[in-house]
Amino acid sequence: MTSQTKDLTPKYTVPGLEREAAGKLIGLLRLRLHALNDLHLTLKHVHWNVVGPHFIAVHEMIDPQVDRVRDMADDVAERTAALGGVAQGTPGALVSERTWDDYSIGRGDAIAHLAALDVVYTGVIEGVRAAVKEAGEIDPATEDLLIEQLRDLEQFQWFVRAHLESARGTLATDDVHSEKEAAAKGAEMS
Repeated sequence: MTSQTKDLTPKYTVPGLEREAAGKLIGLLRLRLHALNDLHLTLKHVHWNVVGPHFIAVHEMIDPQVDRVRDMADDVAERTAALGGVAQGTPGALVSERTWDDYSIGRGDAIAHLAALDVVYTGVIEGVRAAVKEAGEIDPATEDLLIEQLRDLEQFQWFVRAHLESARGTLATDDVHSEKEAAAKGAEMS
């Protein structure tokens, strides 16, 4: 049963918000929490498995992103609890409810990982943008939380993309649709 079919209406919520509206926000935040927990683990995976001449630059760039994404997950979980919901942070809930596949690149060249990570960030950012739009129709506090996170995630993607952009301004990951395809294009750059 996914969060979209469960009744997530809380028994209580924050003042000024209807319980049904809070239930919609809880469902929305549930997937954001899963995405952030997954992103945190994916970033650590890249950090541990990156190799090649750009190793240290990428290795050191990733850890601050990991820390901030973990903080984002904590903020989302706390907002869920404040709304009267349950912050499902278990691996089983993440795997059973996520709407995306697991990260598919193992040990690999730094640029290949960054290209795949660009695809990951695109998916996460698109999900946050959709959540911002939906939350904005219900609750400005939740919308504000998501907007703040969106800015940071977009900055992290910019950091990643700086390694993938040519001097002419073209992006190695233009027109790719999967991590593996992006990683192959990134490997060509190296």
